[in-house]
Amino acid sequence: MNRMMTLVAFLQAQNCSNLPGSWRHPSTMLDFLTPEYYQRIARTLEDGKIHLAFFDDRLALPDLYTGHHAEAVGAGVRAVKMDPATILMTMGLATQKLGLGSTYSTTYYEPFHVARVFATMDLMLKGRVGWNIVTSLNSAEALNFGHSEHMEHDARYDRADEFMQVVIGHWNTWEDDALILDKIGNRFADATKVHRLDHVGPYFKSRGPFSVPRSPQGHPVLIQAGQSGRGQAFAAQWAELVFVIYHNLEAGKQQYAAFKQAVAAAGRDPAQVHVAPACYVIVAESEEAALTKRAVIEASAKPVDALVLISEVLNYDFGAKGYDEPFTDEELAAFSWHGFRERVVTYSGKKNPTVRDFVEVSGRGTIAEHKVFCGTPKSVADQMEEWFTAPACDGFVLAATHMPGAYEDVVRLLVPELQHRGLFQKDYRGSTLRENLGLPIPRAADWHNARKAAE
Repeated sequence: MNRMMTLVAFLQAQNCSNLPGSWRHPSTMLDFLTPEYYQRIARTLEDGKIHLAFFDDRLALPDLYTGHHAEAVGAGVRAVKMDPATILMTMGLATQKLGLGSTYSTTYYEPFHVARVFATMDLMLKGRVGWNIVTSLNSAEALNFGHSEHMEHDARYDRADEFMQVVIGHWNTWEDDALILDKIGNRFADATKVHRLDHVGPYFKSRGPFSVPRSPQGHPVLIQAGQSGRGQAFAAQWAELVFVIYHNLEAGKQQYAAFKQAVAAAGRDPAQVHVAPACYVIVAESEEAALTKRAVIEASAKPVDALVLISEVLNYDFGAKGYDEPFTDEELAAFSWHGFRERVVTYSGKKNPTVRDFVEVSGRGTIAEHKVFCGTPKSVADQMEEWFTAPACDGFVLAATHMPGAYEDVVRLLVPELQHRGLFQKDYRGSTLRENLGLPIPRAADWHNARKAAE
């Protein structure tokens, strides 16, 4: 089979897409507090054979800029944040093949809780679920969960590594053939194939046995978006689908190759880890029409969007600094998202960038934050094919410029062109997310054997 693109839709359980100005777009529908809003999107994506709809999330609205929530709420800068797992289920019940992924934090939740939520969703959606693993970003999230400050960057990943051991351990509590369901013989399950975890570590104690049997795909697909050195090491060890941000094609080729090497060094098959950079697709029947669409989208962005969102992800009030005043080494070291900081330092060419540098280099709050593929179906497909065949990626994360129109344009105009070129699937391979991503089903017996061998 020819190598084909993995396409993922990037969603938010809120008033806008990941582009904060998208709610201001004249074509965006504003019934985002209803299930019908998300179900429309889900059906559109499934019609286009998109592999996965994925929800990003934070555990606080972005209130660090100026030290108050007024700016974010007043301008609608990601001011609504509903629980994405609940919305994922509403979309799943309106579809049959579309994969569905949700973000849950390893910093502010407990492993048993996360394991049970995702294992249950995976059963109810017949093996179509993925978990996006995050360590959270800022002090606002910490305060919402009763902590006085946010954990340091590398310590969050140390905790996350152990968190993964516990979650995956619980998911493997029930062996694949543990259920018997013999009414006459009164044998519900084979107790010798249901195990306690008995985990004791630096961060967690969790006994088990787990209370949810295996799903048709074994357990949910693991998704991650680490960009820093520590985050990429975490992704190389655990993730099966990795979201990235590449500044340009050449940087993408280098970082893609380096990450695949890191996966191999971690003892895993690089072909079983999909890497997908975020992008905006603006596609129309003519180049002129595409440029007109782009102008409307760019006009939806406001200066406050960038300042609110950069303050959120770096855990620093960007309203407290002069626009052209360089950050000190100490201030830079304290920023929460190291990958974001390192990208700005690299591409600004400055050891100590200013607020202006962070706004302009990152493109945060605008479509400049990600690669933009703009044009006719043919020209957009040409650009995406160049990245895919370079290779700089295994597919793309499609960020929406407005909802649901951006996805409708992709499905109506771009998908048929990619299918015609043999770059994208014409139908789903199977019923589970793992089948559709070409990933193997993990077997509980393999996990138990590996655990015994390590003891």
